[in-house]
Amino acid sequence: MTTATSGYMMKLQLLVIETEYCWRKALLRMVLDHKPTNLHSDYGSFDRALPHNREGNDRDIEAAVDGSTSGMAQTSDIYQRQPLLPGAPINKTKERWGSGVGSGGGGVGTSSDYYDDDDDNNNDNNKMDNDNHSRQCIQNGSGIVKIDIPVPLREEPRFPKEKWKTFLACLFMAFNFILTTTSLAMLHERVPDRAVYGPLPDIVLDNVEAQDWALSVSEVLIVVSSNAAMIFIIFHKHRFIIMRRIFILMGLLYMMRSITFYVTVMPMSSKTYFCSPKLNHTTPLIIAKRVIQLISGFGLAINGKHTYCGDFIFSGHTTILVLCYLIIKEYSPKRCKPIHWLAGITAFVGVVMVLISHGHYTIDVIIAYWVTTRLWFIYHTMANNPILKLHGPNNFLARLWWFPLFKYFEKNVGGVVPRQYEWPLPWPRKFLAKHPNRDS
Repeated sequence: MTTATSGYMMKLQLLVIETEYCWRKALLRMVLDHKPTNLHSDYGSFDRALPHNREGNDRDIEAAVDGSTSGMAQTSDIYQRQPLLPGAPINKTKERWGSGVGSGGGGVGTSSDYYDDDDDNNNDNNKMDNDNHSRQCIQNGSGIVKIDIPVPLREEPRFPKEKWKTFLACLFMAFNFILTTTSLAMLHERVPDRAVYGPLPDIVLDNVEAQDWALSVSEVLIVVSSNAAMIFIIFHKHRFIIMRRIFILMGLLYMMRSITFYVTVMPMSSKTYFCSPKLNHTTPLIIAKRVIQLISGFGLAINGKHTYCGDFIFSGHTTILVLCYLIIKEYSPKRCKPIHWLAGITAFVGVVMVLISHGHYTIDVIIAYWVTTRLWFIYHTMANNPILKLHGPNNFLARLWWFPLFKYFEKNVGGVVPRQYEWPLPWPRKFLAKHPNRDS
């Protein structure tokens, strides 16, 4: 091999060695000197060298190229950024996330390219102050990052008392109760004479002999069921909402009943029930006296005040018994299963007693059960579903004639009324409440 050829080969080898060295050096620089676009990356990266220590960084790269990793281990750390944390304020020493490493020795505690502009930090702080829901990163000397996350805003269901609405609902029920008694007071003169017209054919009444005492038993059961339902309502935490609903439902039932038994007069179903004699004429004063007499006895025969006849379709006794059962079933604790069964049995026995006494026809009882339960289910379905409180092309329940009344009384109720109970009177809670200056 000639001298020229050997010199050419030596230069080629040097070129290959230097090219490989530069390539490895460039590759390591790409890894160690990450791009600024990685500032907002969700992944970790190697910490880049500081700007004023470029020579030291070059030495580290050269040492890495030569296979020595001691210098690189001293000057580079693995740095994992939090992807969900906004830009955090940095202190004057520009420590990176409170690492606690000093500024000497090529550590990461010196100035950083991420936060090299105080104006940018001020702008970031102003943005964070303006945003009430932003997270704040607070640095401390122990290297712990504290993140204050605001409490999430949740819109809880509202159950306002609205006592004045409850009072209006009570007036609505009272008005329709007076309307029912007025209708009965006028209807009494139109009842067919029992001496001429006997009872209508009925599958139950024709096969069961009338027992006058059974009506009194039915009304006693009505009193017991009503008081039990009243106790559960009083001890319920949202008693005013429940009372509004009961008043509205009873008012609607009274209104419908005053219409149904007035438009069609049926012969007496009982041959022994006492009815006051007819006057064959009525005046406003006579009607007023009859209304007062009926109201004073709460519409019950055991009080001796219900002596006016003709209110058959539909049965008021069945309506009250079924309604009391529905109240106890819906608004009493779920664990009170025996009470629910007892209320259901009481309602059933009371209805049977009405039929045994011949106080109502069987059709009266069936219609009363159907109307009371359908009205209860429809009302509570609409009350428990906010979408059904709004008018819409697919909400056919909004076409009910009493829907505006329902919407007015239920628009502020935020959902299904929870089964919560409390003592209704303030004085025991006041004495048992913990005094602010008492520790036990």
